[in-house]
Amino acid sequence: MNTPSTAFIWASWIALATGFLGFIIGLLYANMELNEKGYYLSVLFYGLFSAVSLQKTLRDKMENIPVSHIYFLICWFSFLFAILLLSIGLWNASLLFAEKGFYLMSFFLSLYASISVQKNIRDIRHPPKQLHTSQ
Repeated sequence: MNTPSTAFIWASWIALATGFLGFIIGLLYANMELNEKGYYLSVLFYGLFSAVSLQKTLRDKMENIPVSHIYFLICWFSFLFAILLLSIGLWNASLLFAEKGFYLMSFFLSLYASISVQKNIRDIRHPPKQLHTSQ
């Protein structure tokens, strides 16, 4: 069976918790207006949702599960747009360069980890079929 290892499952969840909680804790203690914090929080959730949706859509296409072309394009657009929104926000923010880097790294760690967690959940529930069987 081709299911993810326990170590990879735990690593994915730990990475997601680290990126997400790091971003949230950074926002809680940041010296910004409440509307700025809301902007970054919204971008984080939008990014997480779009990353998981894109991963699922790509996986469906790989497994020949029908996906509408418009939804596929919307997933890509949303994923890239979330990254663009964070980049524009950080570019214009009056934060230290190290703080900007912290938010950028925790954002991308969260995106990657959310994709890994979603993939693990799907692989556990519906293990992928082995492509080659050598005997």
